[in-house]
Amino acid sequence: MKCDICGKRAHSGNSVSHSKRHTKRRWLPNVHRATIIINGKKGKVNICTRCLRTQYKEAR
Repeated sequence: MKCDICGKRAHSGNSVSHSKRHTKRRWLPNVHRATIIINGKKGKVNICTRCLRTQYKEAR
């Protein structure tokens, strides 16, 4: 799970219950396989939705 554009990866931390018990958990980025144009060439990349949105806005 890594964005090929910005390098966003999973983060780790603790899930804290109401009784303040800590257990390990991970926050995963919203990564999709998409076809985008980079330097005038089409290519498939793993891209997070934030970067995909930015790419769409720049193309308009």
